[in-house]
Amino acid sequence: MKLLLDTHVLIWYLADDPKLPSAIRDLIVDPHNHVFVSVATVWEIAIKKALGKLSSPDNLPEVLVACAFEVLQINIFHALEAGALPRHHDDPFDRMLVAQAILEGLTLATSDSRIPAYNISILTV
Repeated sequence: MKLLLDTHVLIWYLADDPKLPSAIRDLIVDPHNHVFVSVATVWEIAIKKALGKLSSPDNLPEVLVACAFEVLQINIFHALEAGALPRHHDDPFDRMLVAQAILEGLTLATSDSRIPAYNISILTV
């Protein structure tokens, strides 16, 4: 399975938060699965951390490497797809994750109740 973690799922995973179901945690740590973290997620974390809305490791890039997560860059096709999506969701970070999941054939692990409206492969947390 190719998983794309949304911001909440990544933060919960890194914090070993019980909000993340063990079944999702097991999929993340399964060496047969390929786990991605979007640059959009890192950007959102950086913004919310600067605003004091969440905490995250100061060495997030190193932590992602240590977890064997692949950082998914944003490209022009992702941007165009995000802009063309139906308006089920107006958060630009979530729209980018949906676009990346569509174009890269990823399953999005998310707690966002609006994401299923896009009819993409998801794991609901």
